[in-house]
Amino acid sequence: MAAYVISEVEVRDGAAMEAYRTLAAQTIARYGGRYLARGGAVEVVEGNSPPGTVIIVEFPSMARAREWYGSPDYAEALKLRRAALERRLIFVEGVVPA
Repeated sequence: MAAYVISEVEVRDGAAMEAYRTLAAQTIARYGGRYLARGGAVEVVEGNSPPGTVIIVEFPSMARAREWYGSPDYAEALKLRRAALERRLIFVEGVVPA
């Protein structure tokens, strides 16, 4: 079953963000992930606004999403992330197809 990684991102440093984004995208693809939303327009219908950009990545499974996040490949991107952006990161399991 698919799993989704949802990020609510606030950029701290634009140049560091670009470097992080490039490296993160490479690692996401390596682990079978694909972007479903990446910085598009956000319309808040209920509740508070997210801090900035919303990103949604789909992975084939929760195990694969966790494997990506804990990988040595993504660890390199995480070093850049700390300077590049502030975020809230959420992993969500998809639904079992009916």
